[in-house]
Amino acid sequence: MVRDDELRRQLSGSNPWWLAAASGANPAAWVGDDRLLRERDRHDLGYRADVLRDVATDPLSDALVLLQGPRRVGKSVVLKDLVAALCTRQDLDPRQIIYVTCDAFTARDLSRALTLARELTRSVDRAGTRPRAWLLDEIGAVRGWTAILKSARDNSPVGEDCVVATSSSWRAEEDVEGHLLAGRAGSGSGRRVRLLLPMTFRDYLAVARPNVPLLEVVHPADLQGAAVAQTLEGLRFEIDEYDLAWQAYLTCGGFPRAVAGFERDGAVDMGYLKDLAAWLRRDVDPEAPGESIPLLLTGLDRRASSPLSRSAVAREMGYPSRDVFDRRLNRLVSAFAGLWCPQRDDRTAAVVAGSQAKFYLTDPLLAWLPSRLRAGLDEPDFTRLTEQMIGVSLARAIDALDEGRWVTNDTLGYVRTGSGNEVDLAPVSVPTASGVARTVPLESKWVDRGWRPEALTVEGKYGCGILATKTILDMTRGSWAVPAPLLSMLLA
Repeated sequence: MVRDDELRRQLSGSNPWWLAAASGANPAAWVGDDRLLRERDRHDLGYRADVLRDVATDPLSDALVLLQGPRRVGKSVVLKDLVAALCTRQDLDPRQIIYVTCDAFTARDLSRALTLARELTRSVDRAGTRPRAWLLDEIGAVRGWTAILKSARDNSPVGEDCVVATSSSWRAEEDVEGHLLAGRAGSGSGRRVRLLLPMTFRDYLAVARPNVPLLEVVHPADLQGAAVAQTLEGLRFEIDEYDLAWQAYLTCGGFPRAVAGFERDGAVDMGYLKDLAAWLRRDVDPEAPGESIPLLLTGLDRRASSPLSRSAVAREMGYPSRDVFDRRLNRLVSAFAGLWCPQRDDRTAAVVAGSQAKFYLTDPLLAWLPSRLRAGLDEPDFTRLTEQMIGVSLARAIDALDEGRWVTNDTLGYVRTGSGNEVDLAPVSVPTASGVARTVPLESKWVDRGWRPEALTVEGKYGCGILATKTILDMTRGSWAVPAPLLSMLLA
């Protein structure tokens, strides 16, 4: 627990634009001295996430935005970029901007910070109460944070303020929906729960290979439309270039610093890989020996293309029980490092009770950690990586259309056919401008020849669909063959 005098010092030190505004100095001068932004400059390829762009430019409202995503992906940097943008606005006094680092707080510390920060900025209220922009970094580390924000929104001026809070985990015990989104998310129409995930393949191309053309995102229910076919046909003679870029993306993943290191040195920095492993050990398996995370990740990647028999795998990997193994998997999911792909009933789209789910890692680099950090572990297979990243691309597309489906594990699903085969990514219902539609079924087979036998399952089941291939482009039949990098870009 932090004493009030120390907490006041922390708040003043974390908000140097307050003193600058009071003294008539440049309120954005702090940018050049900020440790996070200087660190970004050392590895900067020009990538900027636009997930909070509307907050940076729109008038302050009473909106509440929860920004979720894995550690090391840049949520704190995004918040600092938001502060920098707000400090340049003529319609705001910089003392309306309150940045709070919460990761070492207790619940009492968070509650007192909300009180003391308003007290420290009371000078901006001389001509009447002015709304604040609260930027609460890593609030998810505080147990009971949703109840504290609920109370503040209900019983204090914070209810009239703009609140942006970041978190690196989605914990079931924190009632985000009940405490914060049910009548307390403000009057704005923007997304309340937002994701900051590692860079998509599109993002990677934009910063690492800017001369390679980008495709427009297409609604996942319209992937086999005539306009898409025309666009893909125009890229037929550039497929090899996309294929090489896809292989590079599958090697470095989408964490911005990893991409920067890979483009600069040809490999992701070992220190950064160890940082990622330390994050996972802290959030997933803090009491186990150091090799636990590499062994867990390599075991999951090796089985990513098939439904996971968790009892059998728990025994094979040496876990004392399935319950212990399940806890590790669920922690990976809550930390945005893993994603479930359950079996669904093709008629109702409901998860089939008692069925086995597939488990995807959410970034390629997570599959490379084991072989880079521990001798003797296999490197990942690009076929499995491709299926996982196409699944992640589809999940991102669905969440972008229907807010909150990622964090509630309601994006992906596979189905079994009557002959016992599987369709990797079966159709799911998504909103459209005219109602509800189903996504185009997808199969992933990273092949450059002989694709038709692989496509017969999805074509026989649905009469249509897309097979994500290595370099084959064929749109002459009910099911199409589309190179995986092009399909990934069409989705997200």
